Amino acid sequence: MEDYPEQGYFGNASATFGDRLHAAREALNLTQKELAHKLGVKFKTVQAWEEDLAEPRANKLQMVAGLLNVSIMWLLNGEGDGLDDPDEQQEIGGDISEILIEIRRTKAEFTRLADHLGHLEKRLQKALKTPL
Repeated sequence: MEDYPEQGYFGNASATFGDRLHAAREALNLTQKELAHKLGVKFKTVQAWEEDLAEPRANKLQMVAGLLNVSIMWLLNGEGDGLDDPDEQQEIGGDISEILIEIRRTKAEFTRLADHLGHLEKRLQKALKTPL
């Protein structure tokens, strides 16, 4: 993996998919192993994505975007809802930074739980339609 400057990645203009994935994951203080676990993929899969050796399939890309609270388009090309360009970011205090990280983590977990609830509802509907 390439070395990252203090900001976490090179900026939207020159960042790759892997750079943006890396930056969004680190903005939530998630390790590659934690992200892999949340996505149900192997650690080496996330590692390959961040190193731009592979890209996720559409369904995993949607999950990644939801978990990291960024848009699919931002992950793919840097446009849309995502992290601010490092040059545009402001210096914030430690307490505020910790609160923002916790908000992002909570929102990502909420998205994951909402997806899980949707799957459970579909299973229930299918079970109710199936004769016993």
